[in-house]
Amino acid sequence: MAKIVFLDEYSLGGYDLSAISSLGEYTGYDRTTAEQVLERCKGATVVISNKVYISRETMQQLPDLKMIAISATGMNNVDIEAADELGIVVKNVSGYSTDSVAEATLGSALALLRNSVYYDRYFKNGSYAATSDIFHFGRPISLLKGKNWGIIGLGTIGHRVAYLAEAFGCNIAYTSTSGVAREERFPRKELNELLQWADVVSIHSPLNAKTAGLIGKAELETMKPTSIIINVARGGIIDEAALADALNSDTIAGAALDVFSSEPLPASPLYDLKDPDSLLASPHTAWAADEAVKVLIEGVATNIKNFLLPLR
Repeated sequence: MAKIVFLDEYSLGGYDLSAISSLGEYTGYDRTTAEQVLERCKGATVVISNKVYISRETMQQLPDLKMIAISATGMNNVDIEAADELGIVVKNVSGYSTDSVAEATLGSALALLRNSVYYDRYFKNGSYAATSDIFHFGRPISLLKGKNWGIIGLGTIGHRVAYLAEAFGCNIAYTSTSGVAREERFPRKELNELLQWADVVSIHSPLNAKTAGLIGKAELETMKPTSIIINVARGGIIDEAALADALNSDTIAGAALDVFSSEPLPASPLYDLKDPDSLLASPHTAWAADEAVKVLIEGVATNIKNFLLPLR
């Protein structure tokens, strides 16, 4: 029976993992530090990891390791080149979070445009109860309908966001971060042109040499003062210090971030904004709808099953 080790079970939120654990001699760890990886993986045929890094040096010391199952889409937690050289199969799961991330993107835009967090707090902190006014106009409320929505990275998630935003009555355009020209039904714009045009900008591209620091001071200053930007892709694509400055100086109206340059994010100017309501932030949860996590678990189980089948 194959030995299966999961290095960071906590990353799947405490969901039922029996679809995976039933596939072999299973050991699951809530969290694993870099120093613990080698010892915990010894003797394992299959190692599952979401964010724990598995290096060339570690793989070289694991002669029994035949497969690394990534419980995510991103594969930057494994030295892929080394795995290939060592004959270790690496499998990820794609597509499980498309709807979850797309809906989180639309929800962020709606929350920022309607200032939902401000009005929720106004009610809950007693301010509404303390007034005789039926209405309160403390912050502007704006429609999503009719807005220009610019998408950075029109991949699977970008397409889904475009579909949802279009259903709300938005005008859609995109820019390609790969430089690959494809025939799309939405107009393509260069980045600066897109930023000047858009009322809402959402980022759905991978973090790589082309996108690291893609949105900095100059790019933010190109945007409209009434515009908002949303990053649900990868931290590091937006310069966080530049974003804090842009929010503090009213260069743009708002931002929503689900990803950060360092996760968790240590001391940052984003924690001390002049207007905290200009930023909507969440701890990398855009992907984690209940339905999406369950599909991810099934995807990991299927990858392992398909790998182990010829070995039985």
